[in-house]
Amino acid sequence: MPGAPRSVRPRHNDPELPEWITPKDLERAARIELKTLTMENADEVARHLAMVPRLIESDPELAHRHAAAAVRRAGRIAIVRETYAITAYETGDFALALRELRTYRRISGKDDQLPLMVDSERGVGRPDRALEVGRSVDRSQLSADVQVALAIAMSGARLDLGQTEAALAELEIPQLDKTRAFSYSPALFDAYATVLEDLGRDAEGVSWRTLAETAREALGFNDEEDLIEVDVEELEFDADADVDVDVVDNEPAEDTSSVETEDESVDDAGDAR
Repeated sequence: MPGAPRSVRPRHNDPELPEWITPKDLERAARIELKTLTMENADEVARHLAMVPRLIESDPELAHRHAAAAVRRAGRIAIVRETYAITAYETGDFALALRELRTYRRISGKDDQLPLMVDSERGVGRPDRALEVGRSVDRSQLSADVQVALAIAMSGARLDLGQTEAALAELEIPQLDKTRAFSYSPALFDAYATVLEDLGRDAEGVSWRTLAETAREALGFNDEEDLIEVDVEELEFDADADVDVDVVDNEPAEDTSSVETEDESVDDAGDAR
């Protein structure tokens, strides 16, 4: 009827797109990747992708359906396959996540999702294979945050194998620096504390947990809020000192998490033109 909200429910029982979601709700870098599609198709794919971070925590299954809808229309676009892989991982379909991560890696030529590949191998019960995947690249070529995520995933694989000392060694990387706080520091410090506790080194574990909390406070993390951006690339701090942080923007950081999978394979899906 005239004036009614436009809902998009085409083939494959795709989830409905609410009227208020627009292509511009997807970050610009991702929209640029969609420029090889027709305008109509690019807009619809962008709207489905933009729904994922809005649903991932409250309704991961629905978020995954939106990612799947995007894949059916733009299966050769890297950001689309990456989103689908992440949603599969988040909903526990590690086999699909692995398949999609390999496709994303082949299309993009990037290794930035290697930590998720390692964790997905763990998820399907192959910690030995997870370690092989993690060792397949030159870590020095990865960004610092990816190096940290990979170290945490590799440490987890070692724990799966009962190799606790080796799990600790995986985390002893240059970024494990108690005098400086980066966005990845809290997770790294917490992971290190956990392994120390598994080794019975409880006092050291408590010390690193305290450092993790100090890092969160210095960076503006809060259990009830997303990351608050600060105006410096790195923050030096003393674990026993108060840290003052200049807040630049109070907007929550975009969540790139995701959800689960559908039964049909879309590995060779073509782009709808």
